[in-house]
Amino acid sequence: MKIANYDGRASLIVDEGVIDIQQASSGAFGPDLQSLYEDFAAFVAAAGAFDLTKSVALDRTKLGSPVPKPAQVFAIGLNYFGHAEEAGLPVPAFPATFTKFPSSLSGPFDPVPRTGETVDFEVELVVVLGNAARNVALSDAWDVVAGVAVGQDFSERTLQFAAGGQFSLGKSFEGFGPIGPWLVTLDEVANKDALQLRCFINDELVQDAVTTDMVFSVSQLIVELSKVTTLWPGDVIFTGTPAGVGITAKPPRFLAVGDIVRSEIVGIGEIINEVIAPG
Repeated sequence: MKIANYDGRASLIVDEGVIDIQQASSGAFGPDLQSLYEDFAAFVAAAGAFDLTKSVALDRTKLGSPVPKPAQVFAIGLNYFGHAEEAGLPVPAFPATFTKFPSSLSGPFDPVPRTGETVDFEVELVVVLGNAARNVALSDAWDVVAGVAVGQDFSERTLQFAAGGQFSLGKSFEGFGPIGPWLVTLDEVANKDALQLRCFINDELVQDAVTTDMVFSVSQLIVELSKVTTLWPGDVIFTGTPAGVGITAKPPRFLAVGDIVRSEIVGIGEIINEVIAPG
């Protein structure tokens, strides 16, 4: 299934059309996406009986983040071997984890504000939890996942590195976490451990990698995070970015007003964000 936030309501994407989940389920499930994740197993079990005959044409401008109100947003730094190499930094022994404030999350086609001179781009695979999880075994890790989406971890590098060595402030401006275009459940993902990510700036390919280059796989990330804290339904994990970010280019390449950032994961979809002046 492709689960979307369409005009503020939980919806399904079917054959380029949009179906309201509350209507399709005859009221068994409401319009709130967060409540869907909290009862995700029941939702998946019931979905086969939904009425999928009443759809409307997709207007992508009405798509919001498929996870608008997560309790926790985790993000992982230096989680691709190629990115660690281009940054000239050692590969971490444990996931280099920080948080993006939930208020930074935005829709797949929302603009991103240029909040400083050094705003950078990072295409990422986003994982969304569909179960509460604590001390998860490696073999069970994917079982607690509701689905995956495309994400961008926009970063204001000057603030990121100036804020006492922690990353959260520089990565949490409003609009710095677009996710989408929808959540794809794992039954529709052919090879969830080998997904190809690409990022284009004004149609120029700047990042291109496969998740097999991850230092810590999705399963390993869930294991390590769940050792420390309980993961809740609807929680978000930005799983890291591959090589090709702007700060490591020679000379560094940061985003300018008017730039179009297109991020895609093959088989999942694409998100497009225009850089605008702040305010």
